[in-house]
Amino acid sequence: MASKKRPKPDPAGLFAHDRGFDSVAVAGADEAGRGCLAGPIVAAGVLLDRKCLENLGGGRLSALNDSKKMTEKAREELFPIILEVATKVCIVARSSGHIDRNGLHVTNIDCLSRSLVGLRPGEAVCLVDGFALPDCEVDHQKLIKGDSKSAAVAAASVIAKVTRDRYMKRIGEQMPGYGFEGHKGYASSDHRDAIKALGPSPIHRMSFASDAYL
Repeated sequence: MASKKRPKPDPAGLFAHDRGFDSVAVAGADEAGRGCLAGPIVAAGVLLDRKCLENLGGGRLSALNDSKKMTEKAREELFPIILEVATKVCIVARSSGHIDRNGLHVTNIDCLSRSLVGLRPGEAVCLVDGFALPDCEVDHQKLIKGDSKSAAVAAASVIAKVTRDRYMKRIGEQMPGYGFEGHKGYASSDHRDAIKALGPSPIHRMSFASDAYL
């Protein structure tokens, strides 16, 4: 008698959550950089088909988790794997200037919506981390803390985070002194000290009412 295949590990229960929809595929959307003082906001959409959800991408996504709970090294290692095993990936970014002109919330919603629409998810269940998207042409569900519940949303969080971090590292080399390569634009004490010493850079979001600019 042939032995049954052992189920792949899913420590965070992310894949079990998405398999619960009994859908042909699940799409997830998430963003990175919404709360930063500088740099772009980046949204990503990731579409995982049923086979990927059932076998964790051939076991290659067994380490997938909420990107905030993963080390930078772990995210970097998982990034190309997600690109390989996902059915589709869509990345949308908007600059600090765009955010200043249009507002953070409007920009965030637009990026998430475009990243989801860009997947052309068809009949897939579509999940968005934390936000409903009023004008999105794709039917979707808001999932609070989705990056810690859904495999598709967690994968999107990794793609968005790594994409943005890589950009901030490159811009840190071009604009030395601000430490962008370390804090990635978030309001750390080192970042605040740099703004006070050097003034805001061209990629700072001047529409933010932050005491770091005083």
